[in-house]
Amino acid sequence: MGCLLRLAVALATNALALWVCAKLFDGVHIHGFWAYAIGGLVLAFANSVLKPVLAILTLPLVVLTLGIFYLLIAIGMVALTAWIVPNFSVTGFWDYVGVVFIVWVVNWAVGALLDRGNKTTVLISS
Repeated sequence: MGCLLRLAVALATNALALWVCAKLFDGVHIHGFWAYAIGGLVLAFANSVLKPVLAILTLPLVVLTLGIFYLLIAIGMVALTAWIVPNFSVTGFWDYVGVVFIVWVVNWAVGALLDRGNKTTVLISS
């Protein structure tokens, strides 16, 4: 998959995840197409660039807390997205946790579907 196509898939997947979150949680408020599109783009950038850097920089805390600090990093990525994107807000800690979980599930499901199409079966005959 090309870089531009991968970016488009990440944007669409995150926008879909944000849409699901807006429907499931009362504390998630997203208004308008552009809020979903920009939110998906910012969240894709935050999760692919900032989150790994922060995870490496805070690795001792992640290990010391048995991964709970990694959840806080993910919540920070959603909070950063809500701060940058107009017409997008999340209120309440548990809504942030829910958004992180839903974004993870949607990204996992789309990734699994895309990987399923890339697998090929190799038959070895003797």
